[in-house]
Amino acid sequence: MEEREKKIFGISWNVFLLGIVSFLNDMSSEMIMPVMPSYLMEVLGTGKLLSGSVMGAIESMSSLFKVAFGYVSDRFRKRKVFVFAGYALSTLAKGALAFTRYWWDFLLLRAVDRIGKGVRTAPRDALIAESSEKGKTGKSFGFHRMMDTLGAVAGPLVAIALIELLKSLPAETAYRYIFLLSAVPGAISLFVIILFVKDRGGEVKRKIKGISTLKNRNLQLFLAVVAIGALGRYSYAFTMWKAQELGYSVVQSIAFYALFNLIYALSAYPLGVYSDTFGKKRMITLGFGVAALAALAFAYARDFYTLIAAFVLYGIYIAIEDTIPRAYMADLAREYEKGTIIGAYHTVFGIFVLPASVIAGWLWGSYSLAYAFTFAAAMNLVAMVLMTFVREQ
Repeated sequence: MEEREKKIFGISWNVFLLGIVSFLNDMSSEMIMPVMPSYLMEVLGTGKLLSGSVMGAIESMSSLFKVAFGYVSDRFRKRKVFVFAGYALSTLAKGALAFTRYWWDFLLLRAVDRIGKGVRTAPRDALIAESSEKGKTGKSFGFHRMMDTLGAVAGPLVAIALIELLKSLPAETAYRYIFLLSAVPGAISLFVIILFVKDRGGEVKRKIKGISTLKNRNLQLFLAVVAIGALGRYSYAFTMWKAQELGYSVVQSIAFYALFNLIYALSAYPLGVYSDTFGKKRMITLGFGVAALAALAFAYARDFYTLIAAFVLYGIYIAIEDTIPRAYMADLAREYEKGTIIGAYHTVFGIFVLPASVIAGWLWGSYSLAYAFTFAAAMNLVAMVLMTFVREQ
């Protein structure tokens, strides 16, 4: 990163702008995320196993494309075009959900949205790394995740307001209006990318001669741990279904979800900053432990306070998991292959997230949600133990 680049709040202008873009897009996404579980089951009529599998497929879909587009952006040293294209695909797909009639066309549009995420994520994360000071990747990624998640706080609150404004309409009609309106903040973010975000990849002159970092045994072990931990990453939808199982309404479950995102947003930046000195490997290990506690809290929650504790722990866990591994991979990667290496992490994670939600959906349908959350806790405990064998970088 050029030293003369303008900074704001101690981070580069590029990282700040990408934070604004993520805020707007996550607001867009989270306007529809809280109503999707109810839309799937109440409007489209899907069952428990299919609902869990669809939500898991959605979570997993984007990751299958991340390593490919990370590699392509490394080859061309251009990140911005992929960032823009990915956000544009997602914005169009979210708005088009207003016109779905069946679970399969819903899944198709969500797949397009997730493909858009797959196109943009690794190039965007590489651009964040390239726009960061050496040794401060945790701070940059922490700020970015904070902004992203503040959008996730705003989105459900907007959704609640819209549900109240549209309560005189049939639920199905209200959901469709929310899907349509969700495209507005996404469209605004596209103008921010076009007008203000700058590429940094061209500043790296060395040609790519291979992806040698992927041959590092320590990195391979870390990716194996990521795969096991991903088997314990249940979709956010299961947490909302848990709240509804305890008798809370859709609007109340959205409020719980907003609390989770608020904890996530407040935690991501300080945890990212702290990881630069505490150690990213130790922070990731701690995250798996917090994940296990959160899953057990959801499994055995019977009252308001235990459910609140579960959402708080879930927010801290996701703040660690969605922030620190990206910075850890960016630190491991050589300058000319950051997109590829970060994309490899996202792809491994995404491949194993799909069976995680399918298993959770099957356990829910065959037994109960408690079994689904207990399975998640077990996978995270195994990942935490195995993480002790990974070396700090």
